[in-house]
Amino acid sequence: MAHPRAGTTALPEDLIDVDTVERAYYDRVPDPDDPMQQVVFGTSGHRGSSLDGAFNEAHILATTQAIVEYRKSAGITGPLFIGFDTHALSIPAWRSALEVLTANEVTVYIAENEKFTPTPAVSFAILRFNQANPGVLADGIVVTPSHNPPRDGGFKYNPPSGGPADTNITSVVARRANELLADKLAGVNRIPFERARRSEFIHEYPYTATYVDHLHEVVDMAAIRDAGIHIGADPLGGASVGYWAEIGARYNLTNLTVVNPTVDPTFRFMTLDTDGKIRMDCSSPNAMASLISARDSYDIATGNDADSDRHGIVTPDGGLMNPNHYLAVAIDYLFTHRPGWRAEAAVGKTLVSSSLIDRVVAGIDRKLLEVPVGFKWFVDGLLDGSIAFGGEESAGASFLTFDGKPWSTDKDGIILALLASEMLATTGKTPSQRYRELADRYGESAYARIDAPASRAQKALLGKLSADQVKATELAGEPITAVLTEAPGNGAPIGGLKVTTENAWFAARPSGTEDVYKIYAESFKGADHLATVQAQAQELVDSVLV
Repeated sequence: MAHPRAGTTALPEDLIDVDTVERAYYDRVPDPDDPMQQVVFGTSGHRGSSLDGAFNEAHILATTQAIVEYRKSAGITGPLFIGFDTHALSIPAWRSALEVLTANEVTVYIAENEKFTPTPAVSFAILRFNQANPGVLADGIVVTPSHNPPRDGGFKYNPPSGGPADTNITSVVARRANELLADKLAGVNRIPFERARRSEFIHEYPYTATYVDHLHEVVDMAAIRDAGIHIGADPLGGASVGYWAEIGARYNLTNLTVVNPTVDPTFRFMTLDTDGKIRMDCSSPNAMASLISARDSYDIATGNDADSDRHGIVTPDGGLMNPNHYLAVAIDYLFTHRPGWRAEAAVGKTLVSSSLIDRVVAGIDRKLLEVPVGFKWFVDGLLDGSIAFGGEESAGASFLTFDGKPWSTDKDGIILALLASEMLATTGKTPSQRYRELADRYGESAYARIDAPASRAQKALLGKLSADQVKATELAGEPITAVLTEAPGNGAPIGGLKVTTENAWFAARPSGTEDVYKIYAESFKGADHLATVQAQAQELVDSVLV
């Protein structure tokens, strides 16, 4: 049930006390024996709040030292590119990281004038350096909790592939970081920030200009300019705030408006998300309520989360697009408007994304690669060109340049936002109008995610299920066609269960932070059938968790 003030502007009582959050970062010492206060890498790095003892100075010092040791063991001798977003904890954590990196004599590239830096700009910089300097590998860190509430901090590592580190890397880094925490940081090399900032190991890098100047290689910026598309770009107070103005100036997009250029770590200008929290989720109608209300002012309006790795698309005729709908539209458009892409290049999707994507991919006669949740599964394919587009249900995606080369191997909300304007410029139709055409052709679905209670032991059991533990043969009146515990695209464990029928499916995965499991479900037979799928899915999962 939605919070009674969901979609309304935040009030003073909803805001964090920035000084308290920052003070807790330095003053609170985490308990290394408490699993909730240890370093844990999820699908997008380590996240938590200083107020909970989950994201404090000790975590970042230990994690950075662990990254230094990992990159040395892996033979990574090039520079480390580092960026940070607009959350209150991002600058303190960035400063802590620099103290450790320079003490360990790692060359670090920071943004000019210490500007905020989106995730895709860091990924692009890593790839660009490595392409130009074969044999001398660079990697990166982005200090961001993405769309999480203002009280949270986040810290993620991108190896030389440019995308999110996989579990083979993050497990090593987390294990070493927790050893350092338990040893009271005895193995951490560190110098004071003022000395670190002046050291020979820190260099300023033109992230904004480098990224913006090359956008025409991946999006048809000339078409957008010539069509005079009126764009309303809302950074949601995030790291893309300086980028959108530069994009407008560089490509002479005179009708591009930066809707709200305000940066405030309380994010007081946001409307509350569905649960009543401030959250920069550009796929949420409640978090995006302000932009949706102004949709008639623009041909295309877009939002990005705090580190700009996600996108939200708003059109006058359709409002905020469902992320799955936009992924399907983007795939259909790109693979019919990018003749420079290899014919065998696949479409990558996470297994909890809409099956409309499957139908669209079959319709354009392309290969579908269905992988577990997490953008990391697309990194290698985007890097070598075997995947031309990778997208996930939570409004994160990236795709290749016009000539089939990697652009960003991390999610890039900026190019996905610009692509909406390219579609309108070249076809005369908004992405929501193009979605209606796809739905008419392939069918319209109902899609939703719900949570169900589960103990820690039950979540562990769910994550290790085997297909033969499921005895059911029918789901919501249809024969079960597949029971999956491994992703069909790469055979990797999905950490849960997916069950499919001809017209519906559900997937169940344990939450990493709460005592619940998530049920993703979709039906091409309407909302009532979806509700039946959800209810029976919970019964089926609960029966095997006894």
